[in-house]
Amino acid sequence: MSLINETHDPALRSWVASANQPGHDFPIQNLPFASVRRRGTGEPFRGGVAIGDAIVDLAALHRAHPFDGLAAEALAAGAEPQLNALMGLGPAHWSALRLALSHALREGSALRAVVEPCLMPQAEAEYGLPARIGDYTDFYTSIHHATNIGRLFRPDNPLLPNYTWVPIGYHGRSSSIGVSPQAFRRPRGQIKAPDTAAPVLAPSRRLDIELELGVFVGPGNALGEPIPVAEAEAHVFGIVLLNDWSARDIQAWEYQPLGPFLAKNFATTISPWVVTLEALAPFRVPFERPADHPPPLPYLDHPRLREQGAVDIQLEIAWQTMRMAEQGLPPHPVAQTNYRYAYWTLGQMVAHHTVNGCNLQPGDLLGTGTLSGPQPEQAAAFIELTQGGKQPLTLPSGEARTFLEDGDTVVLRGWCEASGAVRIGFGECRGTVLPARSGDQDQ
Repeated sequence: MSLINETHDPALRSWVASANQPGHDFPIQNLPFASVRRRGTGEPFRGGVAIGDAIVDLAALHRAHPFDGLAAEALAAGAEPQLNALMGLGPAHWSALRLALSHALREGSALRAVVEPCLMPQAEAEYGLPARIGDYTDFYTSIHHATNIGRLFRPDNPLLPNYTWVPIGYHGRSSSIGVSPQAFRRPRGQIKAPDTAAPVLAPSRRLDIELELGVFVGPGNALGEPIPVAEAEAHVFGIVLLNDWSARDIQAWEYQPLGPFLAKNFATTISPWVVTLEALAPFRVPFERPADHPPPLPYLDHPRLREQGAVDIQLEIAWQTMRMAEQGLPPHPVAQTNYRYAYWTLGQMVAHHTVNGCNLQPGDLLGTGTLSGPQPEQAAAFIELTQGGKQPLTLPSGEARTFLEDGDTVVLRGWCEASGAVRIGFGECRGTVLPARSGDQDQ
């Protein structure tokens, strides 16, 4: 697990003035990575690092050769169009580059004259996927979400007996993962109403969101070689926000016996900025579970995991209808939760994913699953917030919503705050629902 070091010092300030603004997502203590280029130019994508309202163009900085050793090797990898090569180098390289960038961006740095010409405004940037995502696995790590959803479908048996023993997951579709801001068409699939004898092919009428985090894998493992839980976080590069859009009416008909399929694979949106595990070190908290639950099996347990295996990340869902946008009303917060409520940690996800010998690769993405908290207002999906669509939410425009309508936009945000540390953020994960294809109708 990453340790607190000089890059986390709350007294650090940057010569990039916007990075010193209180409450900014991207102070010098953060330094997240993305794949960027100037909007509308057709330039190649390359790695970038956020600092305040600006981005350090890693390709431009690499051409200046400001670093040596591991930091120079990591900078060369980060200058590529996507971050797979950097992700594959491992913690020593990541930490060396982060430290070198921190030194270069601090007030009084002798490298300011080298770095400043390599900055581009975030307002002028567009983003690509941070990595070529070879495989995507979505887990189910919130016991509160699992219980809430189970109660809707199985009132007498909401939590299946394997949940407290095994990190549940399924393999998703990497090709339909997009980067924020993403707009996608309403999906269609087979839908069967309870009072009909046969299903129809139709656009989803119960389109939902799931607030998750996405975990980018760093160095992989050889086929047949499990990753021990004590070493799991050395195989994690960083974290993004993730919205697992879900068509609940399609899901209800198709999910038994093999689980999610077309209800999930039409769109998944991630935020562009990958916050490294090292940046999150000041916000680690103990991993806890109810005392009357079985302890994890030995391959999922370790003293360091119990001491600081969880991460205190505050998370928010905001909803904006088309009418709200026309009236100049911003996205309205409808729920807040926290990653510390997860029943399974990111290290346990990695260890379990590989215990059978499955080989992970740099740039693979692991979703945490919907991160609902213990209170009703901490539900991280609309199917939970509205009690299966029975209790609509009222938005500032006066509109009522249970599930998403065409033109609706959902914005996910995340940030970390702790005593003795500078607040850092994840930016935003924004997605908008477009109408189904013209001509789509019940068939």
